[in-house]
Amino acid sequence: MTTVAVRLPDELVQRVDQLVTQGRYTTRTEAVRTALVQLTDDAERAEIDRAIVEGYRRCPPPEPTEADEARAERSIAVEPW
Repeated sequence: MTTVAVRLPDELVQRVDQLVTQGRYTTRTEAVRTALVQLTDDAERAEIDRAIVEGYRRCPPPEPTEADEARAERSIAVEPW
């Protein structure tokens, strides 16, 4: 495991400490690690989303036909919502 030293504003550290005091995290380290995992996961999801959108721009799906819409309506009608 790697140690990373960062400088943070006092107010931010106080807010993290409040989360620890409230029991949402056991330590500052856990809180920061959780935030960084969320940050990197969000960035990865955003990249995947961009790739999907780009794929649809390059190869858009065909317009649905009346038969497609009828099948969709039948599928929705049989769902036990």
